[in-house]
Amino acid sequence: MTRRTSLLARRGSALAAIAVSAALVLAGCSGGGGSSSDDGPSLEGHTAGAMENFTADEQFTATEPVDFSMLWTDWPDTPITDTWQIFDEIKKRTNVSLDLTNIPFSDATEKRSLLISAGDAPYVIPLTYTGDETQFAASGAVLPMSDYVEQMPNFQKYVKEWHLEDMMDNLRQADGKYYMLPGLQEVSVPVFTLILRKDVFDEVGAKIPETWDELRDGLAKIKAKYPDSHPLADGFEGQSMINYAAHAFGTVAGWGLGNATFWNKDEKKFEFAGNDGYKQMVEYFRGLYDDGLLDGDSFTASNDGSGTVTEKFAAGKVFAASGSAGTVQDFSTALDQTVGKGNYELVQIAPPGGPAGQVVEPRNFWNGFMLTTDAAKDPHFLAMLQFLDWLYYNPDAREMLRWGVEGQTYTKDADGKITLKPEFSYDAFGINPDGKTDILKDLGFGTNVLADATESRALKESYNSHQLVDYIDAVSSTRTPRAPFPAAPLNESELEQSALMATPIKDTLNTNTLKFILGQRPLSEWSTFLGEVEGQNLSGYLGLINGAQKRFAEKNG
Repeated sequence: MTRRTSLLARRGSALAAIAVSAALVLAGCSGGGGSSSDDGPSLEGHTAGAMENFTADEQFTATEPVDFSMLWTDWPDTPITDTWQIFDEIKKRTNVSLDLTNIPFSDATEKRSLLISAGDAPYVIPLTYTGDETQFAASGAVLPMSDYVEQMPNFQKYVKEWHLEDMMDNLRQADGKYYMLPGLQEVSVPVFTLILRKDVFDEVGAKIPETWDELRDGLAKIKAKYPDSHPLADGFEGQSMINYAAHAFGTVAGWGLGNATFWNKDEKKFEFAGNDGYKQMVEYFRGLYDDGLLDGDSFTASNDGSGTVTEKFAAGKVFAASGSAGTVQDFSTALDQTVGKGNYELVQIAPPGGPAGQVVEPRNFWNGFMLTTDAAKDPHFLAMLQFLDWLYYNPDAREMLRWGVEGQTYTKDADGKITLKPEFSYDAFGINPDGKTDILKDLGFGTNVLADATESRALKESYNSHQLVDYIDAVSSTRTPRAPFPAAPLNESELEQSALMATPIKDTLNTNTLKFILGQRPLSEWSTFLGEVEGQNLSGYLGLINGAQKRFAEKNG
């Protein structure tokens, strides 16, 4: 598995976590997101090493050497080595040494849960996506970060400048507090969407689709020209494609299924995600499959977007597929070998619109961090808050985490354009492939654990392809993010109850979705399928979710 493939696989679970948070976590309460309701707990006795009057955009440097413990996820092909400069650079700038507890990527979620539940976890838990914190917040294993953000000026500044206050309020739990701090994104677009062979669409006279119906028309023209092809593919067991398609049909699905509920704004309550819009979506993909336009293997094979789909793309058997910015690079590399450079054109298009409109997923955060409760007992706790505020939200820190050291690994011109020096490469994004030293594998910069969290638009565009820049422009100008769902935070006992109730409901929905799409179950049995879900106490489950929503709304307004 390549690094990019690993990232794609992790992103799948991340999207699911984000969707869970959209349904389960709190929304719409007042408070401005970037501050707590009071000045927070006293930090007396826990200020050793902290800076006085620490401000936004200032270099944090602890007033004495300190060590902070952190959980670190090792990607299989980019394990930490003795040559990684990133930790030396962090220490040089901040006087902070990181004491790492390493866990493997393959079972990182399980290992993290075990460590936190047993009270053996390090202070800092990075690579935390919204929704990941819910179970630990309910059990009191992690700190309410909303109590401490007054000590984090960079966080407060960029929440305000990037208009993220309401989104922060969406993270509040049943007690009105939020328990993780996310990575902040100046621009937020769906990470996964469709990647097309524009040259082939042009060849057959098909326009770049703005809707799913227009996509079907284009696929039909390609099928007529290339009858041996199945021009549309997913590569992520269908979970990616139905995730970004669902919003345009008025539902949630796939990686974004969350807790399998959808907010019905007309009736002002949560309903089962398998609603009329979901049925329309299933019927649409079933029609593609029946007409030979959809590659069925890509909805069943567990290959995380690499391997089979890339090979079919290179071989001219697939001409549109799910992917992210990294997938564009994968497809380009493969097509260079078969079609040849300059003989094809790839575009990353905005997710097509549908019956619900030109709608995409709500604006989202990216991965951030939690702090275990023991962190607040450390005499250097305030210094820890200041350090993490710098590490996660200071622009200079973010640039260093992505690119390394200015003047050493990269240069920056008067307009802010970053250029990697020729002796260095950034293989994950195809930058300077002839460079002898990879800034990720050899030096540790650009690592998923830290570098991906908070990004300005300029930083995001600095290492991505022109296709991503065009994609951001297209989504920003032609699509509307769906409004986040109202909050329905569950308490600890309700979380356990809902998990037991949701599992069979979600399993039944996911299993039958693929059966319907791939022709293994006739669409005439849709009503029978809904009856099967009802038999799994769907009404009791929806009652639990809607009860939590009403309770929070009554308490918080």
